[in-house]
Formats: sequence, C-alpha cells, structure tokens
Amino acid sequence: MTEPATHINVDPSEIEKFSQLAHKWWDQESEFKPLHRINPLRLQYIDDYASLKGKNVVDVGCGGGILTEAITQAGATTLGVDLAEKSLKIAQLHAIETELQNVSYRLVSVEDLAAEQPKQFDVVVCMEMMEHVPDPASVIRSCAQLAKDDGWIFFSTINRNPKSYFQSILAAEYIMGLLPRGTHDYKKFVTPAEMARMCRNAGLEIVNFTGFTFNPLTDVYSLCDSIDVNYMAACRKIQA
Repeated sequence: MTEPATHINVDPSEIEKFSQLAHKWWDQESEFKPLHRINPLRLQYIDDYASLKGKNVVDVGCGGGILTEAITQAGATTLGVDLAEKSLKIAQLHAIETELQNVSYRLVSVEDLAAEQPKQFDVVVCMEMMEHVPDPASVIRSCAQLAKDDGWIFFSTINRNPKSYFQSILAAEYIMGLLPRGTHDYKKFVTPAEMARMCRNAGLEIVNFTGFTFNPLTDVYSLCDSIDVNYMAACRKIQA
C-alpha cells in the first residue's frame, strides 16, 4: 500500500495518535462513537447539495472509512485517501467484509493526489481533518484542484473560540470522556472567517455553513444554524 510521497502535510504525532486507535474505527461504542453518530448527518448534508448517486467522489482524510462507505452506499464511486496506513488497512478490510463495491483506498497525500489527478472528481469531501494538519490552506487548495469545474467540495472542522475550547476539549475530552484526551489541539482549530479566506484563495465559493450541536441530556446530535463550535462548509468550485 505504501506509495512514495513528495508532499507530506502531516504531523507525525497525529498519525501515531490515530494509528494507536485504528483497530477501534468500526466499534460504535469506542472513541469513534461521535463520528458514527454524526455520520448520517454528514452524509445527508453532502447528498442534499451534491446528489451522490453516480458521482465520482474522493474522501480526503478518510481514516477507517466510516464516511467513505456511507458515500459509496449512497451510489457513488469512492476513493478514500489518508496518510495513516493502519487506518487504511482497517478501511480496506471492512469493505471486504461487507462486500462493498465501487470503493478503493490509497495511502497518498491530498497534495500528491491533486498533482496526479486534477479535475477528476465530481465531489471532494474532507471531514474532521483540517484541525489535525500543519497547513490547512494546502489541503483546501489541493481539494479545489481535485474537483471538476463547478464541482462540490465539503469541509468540516472546529471553530476557534472560548466556547469551542470548552465544548470540544474540556467537556468532550476531560469531563464527559467522549474523546481521548489530547485528541484536539486548540491552536489548530479553524475559524469560519479563516476557512472562507482560504477557500476564496483556492477558487472556491462557500455556498453554506452549517453547525453541529450535541444535547448531552438526550444524547442526540443534530445540525443547527450556529457555527460556534463544530461546523461544515459546502463549497462550489468556480469555473476558470
């Protein structure tokens, strides 16, 4: 699976962090429980804009393939890419176990893939990744390169403010134990204004921002208008 990489926009400590948890990707009661819980919301958001059936999709930072598989099951042909080899092996094994067709995985950086396959994808998704890389602007530029003209690009990340620090780090990691301690680095969070600027610089138009909310009393995740903490962005590539 290993491929030569010419551009590595990655923090080795982040790769190691997710490699240690790789065997738990498909355990819905593990540290990845929140991803499993929000996955139907992410999928519906993407499908509402991009109409996934019959589309060629790349899932950047796919991890163990939770969203990748859901997109494929919605009727797309999907490529999942990541730089965590252990996570990719889990994704491949799970696709084999479920006999899922039209899905493949590669160990390759988004920058290298963009140089290799520009304008090849109808839809590009990059979820819960930008807060884990040294250079999120490079990721956005590469995602834009991968998309066909007028294609759809979707991002999700975490806002940077006191509320997001409390909810995403103090509450989620230390008080409620929803995530392992050290999962997130507050300094790497991305504000919507920063996201908008990086998207504009990459030739993308942001069509929509939507937030996530979690009710600890009902244990329910839902989409909301507030983008104070977790949020997604739906973008369209501007035709050259």
